[in-house]
Amino acid sequence: MDIRQQLLAAFEIEHREHLDAIRAALAAEGPVDWHDVFRRAHSLKGAARAVDLPPVEAVSHQLETLFERISAGQRPLDRAARAATHLALDRIEAFVAASASGQARMPEDALAALNACLDPDAPPVSAPAEPSPDAAPAAATAPASPPAAPATTEPSSEPAQAVLRIPASAVESLSRASHGLWAVLPGQGSVAERIARLSANATALRRRTETARRVTDSSSVGAAASETATLRQALAEIETGLAALSREAADLAQGHKAVVLSVETAARRLREETERLALVPAETVFGGLARAVRDMARADGQEVDVTTRGLDVPVDRAMLQALKDPVLHALRNALSHGAESPEARQRQGKPTSLSIMLTVEAQGGRLVLGIHDDGRGPDLAAIEATGRGRGLIAPGESLDAEALLALPFEPGFSTAEAVDALSGRGMGLSVAAEVARSLHGQVQLARRQPHGTSLIFTLPLSAARRPVLIVTAGGNRFALPSGAAEALTRLDPKSLSTVAGRPVAQVAEGGEAVTLPVAELGDLLGLGSGRAEGATIPTVRLRGTRGRCLLAVDHLEEVRTLLVLPAPPIGSDPALVTGTVILGTDTPALVLDPDGLIDRLGRAGPRAARPQSKTGEDGSGTIPEKRRSTILVVDDSITTRTLEKSILEAAGYRVIVCVDGQEALDRLRARIEPVDLVVADVEMPRLTGFGLVEALRAEEDFARLPIVLMTSRGDEEDVARGLELGADAYLTKQKFDQRELLDTIGQLL
Repeated sequence: MDIRQQLLAAFEIEHREHLDAIRAALAAEGPVDWHDVFRRAHSLKGAARAVDLPPVEAVSHQLETLFERISAGQRPLDRAARAATHLALDRIEAFVAASASGQARMPEDALAALNACLDPDAPPVSAPAEPSPDAAPAAATAPASPPAAPATTEPSSEPAQAVLRIPASAVESLSRASHGLWAVLPGQGSVAERIARLSANATALRRRTETARRVTDSSSVGAAASETATLRQALAEIETGLAALSREAADLAQGHKAVVLSVETAARRLREETERLALVPAETVFGGLARAVRDMARADGQEVDVTTRGLDVPVDRAMLQALKDPVLHALRNALSHGAESPEARQRQGKPTSLSIMLTVEAQGGRLVLGIHDDGRGPDLAAIEATGRGRGLIAPGESLDAEALLALPFEPGFSTAEAVDALSGRGMGLSVAAEVARSLHGQVQLARRQPHGTSLIFTLPLSAARRPVLIVTAGGNRFALPSGAAEALTRLDPKSLSTVAGRPVAQVAEGGEAVTLPVAELGDLLGLGSGRAEGATIPTVRLRGTRGRCLLAVDHLEEVRTLLVLPAPPIGSDPALVTGTVILGTDTPALVLDPDGLIDRLGRAGPRAARPQSKTGEDGSGTIPEKRRSTILVVDDSITTRTLEKSILEAAGYRVIVCVDGQEALDRLRARIEPVDLVVADVEMPRLTGFGLVEALRAEEDFARLPIVLMTSRGDEEDVARGLELGADAYLTKQKFDQRELLDTIGQLL
């Protein structure tokens, strides 16, 4: 299937989502969300342009104009407007359905009805025709007036669900991989049967051994010949049993190895097929946009040179689909606001044609998507005038260029003098900002040097298997995106210099010596360094979108390709952490953001000197260490357990962990070690955190043991219940701050 066919297949599903949403909004009781309805029509128009369906684009353009006027109070949503809207939606639906067979034709009544609502005195406007004049008018048989919306339609209270458009072939591949895994799983049953036989043989052998021991114990120096024969027979049976047991164990090991290999192979295939559903080249969504922009330029009498870079980068499918509309809006804005006459461009030393470039890059743990043009650039004066006119800038207030360039992201903000097919409604950048926020990223408008404008999305990469560099700092293991590691090296501490109170080092790069700041990862994370004083320093030459540095760590371990999961809900700074990877079977490690580390290095002051040793009372040169407080962490989540343990150990506490409330209760009752404080989750199997608090408070030995509940259950009723049962503090994971946890523990101890 080529790119255009993929785009048409995606549009077939997408246009129905927009049509259904508009129909539901108009049929709902109560006020209509005109902002959403307008955006639907706007997105429908852009998507139609991307797949080269001019009739749908023309009708959608008039629809958004009608919705804009209704939302602005310039005309009512009367019977004529409703009828025209439903007629237009029906005509679009019929046209798209007929497009697959090449028999599509858009009747003129939809545009005529919309134009009559917008300007009753205007002459009728024909819909753009498809290039097949002989095509049968399949849509022309639709009724002239649409049926009224059912009066019983109820507005949906459910939030809109994310939709992944997946080719049928991909689903079939996933199904085959799933069946393959299921087919090899029965092999585990045969291994279990053989283990049972091995156990039975071992039991029989043990009985023979006991028989031989009894004979030996009862035998004397002058033992009868019969007893000696019995002993010899028992020993022979034991020897035979041992040989059989050894063979069975060897066969079992070989069989188990084969079964494990089969399961791992099938599971790997299933994982790869599953990931293939989520990760697709950016071209699958953005591939048709360059041609769409060129078509828009030709329709407007302009010349444009559109290039793309990085469309082969694999990106999460849902993220690409969420970005499609904002990227199309941004390209339209670049064409509209960047356009200049050929003469004006020549006077500035530019090529006669406007140049627009779409770039997609994976930088560290971020997806960086840019739309760049070499047009006239942002008109700061016009932006300021519009901002003051809309009340976004207070009288007498003066904004710098960066603050002014943030204003166009406000809904409805536009500096265009008139509304046309490309721009003027102020929706493009507003949509971009909303989508970037929904994806936990940001978007920035900037002046491009020497000419033009750049719109840059910076977004966290979604879960996928990616190569990461595993390092150790402060006794903890962390992961860095391997793409951000330019080089790995070791520094001699004597080679470090100091600039403005910060350590720097020179590295060879391209035959030249380059000076880079040195950042101690343990210090940036508040963990300290675990290296011996004077030892060589393992470093990562780290590159981010905001600069470079030499990141000093305790150990450089390895580069591995691992599944990067979302960042944990607690215990992590969102400015520094972009995800989690699982090392081995159950050990999580945080994936650090290179940009966040570089930003923190820029804000950090001069590095403090390491504390000198103090002379103790015994004259040994050190102060005897006091017993560290022991904290019991109780949580069924391995990630949360490990993170809390890391935070508390970094603060100097001794930490033990339990997986649920029952295990914690049993361990406390067993008095294996003294426990000074308990930090427990609420939602746990067997015994919840509430049950643990209640059980401990009922026993005299634990009636005064400090207990901190830390959970995602933040309702007032849950907080009140936890405190009433006897918890000393109740912290919620949604608003978790490790300083608050440490302060709370410090107060209780």
